[in-house]
Amino acid sequence: MKNTFINMMAASAIGCLFGGGAILYYHSNTFEEESSFNAIPVEPITAQPVSLKEIETTENYQFANLTPASEKGVETVVHITTEFVREEITYDPFMRLFYGEDAYQTRKRRGKASGSGVVVSPEGYIVTNNHVVQDANKITVSLNGNRYKGELIGTDPSTDLAVIKIDKKRLPYLEFGNSDELRLGEWVLAIGNPLNLQTTITAGIVSAKNRNIDLLTANYNPEEAIFPVESFIQTDAAVNSGNSGGALVNQSGELIGINTAIASGNGFYTGYSFAIPSNIVKKVTLDLIQHGEVKRVQLGVSIMDNNAQVAKEFNLGSEKGVVITEILQGGNAADSELKKKDIVLAVNNKTIGTISELQAELAIHKPGDSINLEIQRGEKRKRVEVLLK
Repeated sequence: MKNTFINMMAASAIGCLFGGGAILYYHSNTFEEESSFNAIPVEPITAQPVSLKEIETTENYQFANLTPASEKGVETVVHITTEFVREEITYDPFMRLFYGEDAYQTRKRRGKASGSGVVVSPEGYIVTNNHVVQDANKITVSLNGNRYKGELIGTDPSTDLAVIKIDKKRLPYLEFGNSDELRLGEWVLAIGNPLNLQTTITAGIVSAKNRNIDLLTANYNPEEAIFPVESFIQTDAAVNSGNSGGALVNQSGELIGINTAIASGNGFYTGYSFAIPSNIVKKVTLDLIQHGEVKRVQLGVSIMDNNAQVAKEFNLGSEKGVVITEILQGGNAADSELKKKDIVLAVNNKTIGTISELQAELAIHKPGDSINLEIQRGEKRKRVEVLLK
């Protein structure tokens, strides 16, 4: 019995040693794998003296100071609330069956909405999203603790932009920056009123440019001259409901976009937000202020994005750019040297890689402008000038 007990204790001790060894081996291997991830062999280098000026320059480059842009932006971003009445058509078959009345009934639905806007002139002009003020019969603007009645100046469903005005002079305002100069990875600020939280600032980087997310496709209506333009700036700055119409600001405190949408399955921010580039916003805003409508131009062609499959199918000379699939009769292209199967590679020396980029470039032009297209036809490249009427 005593021998049996000793044997059992010895077996248990051996088992514990093996078990403990296995656990230590697992953790040890995990630690080594994680550590070796950073274990990059390097050659020894000789230290070189660095001036204070070089250190300051490096630090300024690596660590952006967003404070001045934030302080400037919060004074120019407003909170917009609207009241609207919308007509809805409902269908109720029991109305005809039991009462002999029309099954289709029109009813008015009253509601409220809110969003953000950006002061873009000292005279009280404010740019926002069209969907923020759509169908509004009352617009109220809150700025720096004061409330003002908003007047609708004009809307543009093609870009989802609108301009309103308040009766207040000498307002602080944001100047337009050049959205074409934005670089991937550049720090930006999103300023708005998300979830009815007054003047909230979030920061992120430019994740992509010229995004087409099919947000405005449903607005397409040639009879009313509505041709959706989508060439969004994508950022990872947190944007939520209520941020619509708010400012996307660069480190210099310039307006480089109007925050418009998020990619989300639940209606809240999940990592992707989209803004209308300031170059488009500036053109649309000035048109609405000066004319009450947008003076838009069309190239007068049907187009498609180019790629390896398209280039092979149509026997094209390049896999880049945008392919012209049809010249529309009576359009601006019909009066130029453009031909079917031409590939548009650049507009006014700006490289064009997608339909979104071409749309964005056309959106900043007005009737009477001439544009210079670099095209590829077969194996040859040439330049074609088109007058936009």
